[in-house]
Amino acid sequence: MAASELLETAIEAARAAEKVIRHYYLGNVAVRMKEDRTPVTVADEETEEAIRKVIQTRFPEHGFYGEEGGRRGGEDSPYLWLIDPIDGTKSFVREYPFFSTQIALMKDGELVLGVSNAPVFGEMAWAEKGGGAFLNDKPIAVSDIDGLDAATLSTGNISTLAGSDRWQKLGNLIRQVNRTRGYGDFYHYHLLASGKIEVIVESDLNILDIAALTVIIREAGGEVTDLEGGPIGLETTSMLATNGVIRPEVLKVLG
Repeated sequence: MAASELLETAIEAARAAEKVIRHYYLGNVAVRMKEDRTPVTVADEETEEAIRKVIQTRFPEHGFYGEEGGRRGGEDSPYLWLIDPIDGTKSFVREYPFFSTQIALMKDGELVLGVSNAPVFGEMAWAEKGGGAFLNDKPIAVSDIDGLDAATLSTGNISTLAGSDRWQKLGNLIRQVNRTRGYGDFYHYHLLASGKIEVIVESDLNILDIAALTVIIREAGGEVTDLEGGPIGLETTSMLATNGVIRPEVLKVLG
């Protein structure tokens, strides 16, 4: 099975998702609250279904794990698709463009492909293992900044971190970098992969939020682990992403 066929399918699925999203965006869609108190709309559900149809029409034997529908199929397949149809539903319903569709593929437990599409914002990034990373059809790479005094740090969801003994360490990191921002969601990952910032710290995530972005950053030359330095997997709930060269300095501060 050619990798290019997998990537082609993921991009096709992202475009199908975009059509549903554009149909509902600015439409004052009704919002329900899930058991975990996060919002969901008909747009989330229909977008996930559009993605599922594209992927499972092409690869019916593959597993599918979606934010809204959960995990289904693929018990005997090494392939598992990881989908967040609208990552940033709160942004979507409040009508500002910091939301995206995240489509990733695992093979034998390893992330090998990712597409991150922010249709209203106007950015689509993608990558597959060994093929480099791209943003809006152009190849991208992380920066070569190797000192904290020249680096930009972005933080996203950090409420768990704020309640831990690492909060002071993050404060130390903030004092040492050149600037701090809180771009959040897909956007700071696109910026890091494009060489425009150097460090991202987040503590309240799930794998569907970051699976595709993990592949994109790695293929752009960066490094991604959880905050403990562990690998990114299905149980991951935090993220430390860097341009790679600056990681040792970041770890000295964060511990």
